[in-house]
Amino acid sequence: MPLKPKHLRVQHAYEQVSTEIEAQILNASLKPGDRLPGEVEMASMFNVNRSTVREGIRRLESEGFVRRISPRKLVVSIPRMAELSSRQTRALSMLDVTFEELWNVAIATEPLAAELAAKHADADDMAALDEIHRALVAAEGQGQATVEIDTAFHSRVAAASKNRVLQLAREPIGFLLYSGVDVLIPKLPQAMSRQLVAHHHIIEAIRGKDADTARLWMTRHIDDFMRGYLHAGLPIDEPIASPAGRLAGLSQPS
Repeated sequence: MPLKPKHLRVQHAYEQVSTEIEAQILNASLKPGDRLPGEVEMASMFNVNRSTVREGIRRLESEGFVRRISPRKLVVSIPRMAELSSRQTRALSMLDVTFEELWNVAIATEPLAAELAAKHADADDMAALDEIHRALVAAEGQGQATVEIDTAFHSRVAAASKNRVLQLAREPIGFLLYSGVDVLIPKLPQAMSRQLVAHHHIIEAIRGKDADTARLWMTRHIDDFMRGYLHAGLPIDEPIASPAGRLAGLSQPS
């Protein structure tokens, strides 16, 4: 389906170019795989210069709405989950959300993800979860690696749910929330072993298609994270992404 021209006369025309093309993608006037006109043709269609079009297209590329199949050929694409969640993560960070705010949502979404994963996980999901668990065992004592692996575990459980809305809703929350794992380990030596036990039970419940047990163990796991955070003396009501807040928490007595 061809791109519909629209005359633009605004201060930040490149934003209007990207907004108009995005709108036509979202209302299905342009569909995934449709090829966009060249920069010169689009400049004429929108009555702007070529550099304005180029800047607008760059914005759409960064957000995953278009992709290049060659240096001069652009097609409409579907934003990938990682691109969408990255934007949401940045937005949450800018809002200075707290651990408590993130946890309040995670206690609802993570058990749901585990429950659905127990119903829908396939062999590839189980193989991935087993590999992640082995990596977590091997990473004992490695703070940053533990954070990355733990985040991957929860993302993979959500992927196994086969619910894309749930995946997109929880991904940025989990990314920020589980960044707190590395500060717990030095203050709570038992945190790592408890994490491993919980992950093991969640994986086995998913493998056994036991949705109730998967939900129960994930709920315990997320509850345990809050208890650990409090026991470590970390502030739950300060921005989780704030280095100053994290350092202040570490200086408090256990």
